[in-house]
Parts: sequence; C-alpha cells; structure tokens
Amino acid sequence: MTPLQQWLRRAEDELTQYSTPARKREKLRRAIGLAVNREEQAALKEELQGLLATGFSRYVEENRQTVALPFWGIGGLGLLEGFLGQPWGWLGAVVGMTAAFGIQRWGWKMQAQRLLWQTLAEIQERTSQGSLEKLEK
Repeated sequence: MTPLQQWLRRAEDELTQYSTPARKREKLRRAIGLAVNREEQAALKEELQGLLATGFSRYVEENRQTVALPFWGIGGLGLLEGFLGQPWGWLGAVVGMTAAFGIQRWGWKMQAQRLLWQTLAEIQERTSQGSLEKLEK
C-alpha cells in the first residue's frame, strides 16, 4: 500500500466520524504533521492534485446521494417486481443496487481525496505563514 493510499484510507476513516469538516482536517493535520516531512507532503499534494474531481465527477463528489437515488429506486422497484413474480425484476434490483452502491462509493472516495488535499493545503499555508512571521521578526 503506497503512502497516498494509506493517507486516503485515513481520510476515509475521518469521514465516518460525526464532526465538522474543520475538525476532520485538524485531526488529519496533526497526524500528517507528525508522520510526514514537508517534501513528502508536497509530493502527496501534487499527486492528489491530479486525482481531484472536475466536471461531472465533482458533482458526484458533492451530491453522491442525490445522484445515486434514482438507482436505489430502480433497485427497490426491481425487488417489488421480483416478489410479485416478474423474473426481470430481480435483474433490475441487482443492476440498480449495484449502480447505486458504486456511485456512493465513488463519491465517498473522491470526498476523502478532497479532504486530504484540503488538509495538505492548510498545512502548507500555515507553514508558509509561520516562516514569513519568523522573517518579519
């Protein structure tokens, strides 16, 4: 597992916590500050920059539940039809629920990438401000 994958997994774990986005970034910032030096942080940030969502995938990142909702509906209707004796209903249930779950998972991973990128940007901003303050004194 690469360092980027490890930090993305950690960001996903932070997303499961019930707290504000600022608190999630703060917890990640502390962990990254202790474990990763500045050069590695810059490399992680650059690597993440290429992975960040744009266009429709950005919309999915921000509204993953809304995008997946029609597919959950298709899955539910498929189940209903399947129970009522229509064999194609089961296929609709499987396809709809698989698509909905995939969209939710895709949005979740992109949200974790965005959280990690924001955290690294915040760290870089704070360290540059700290070095500027030291130069002014």
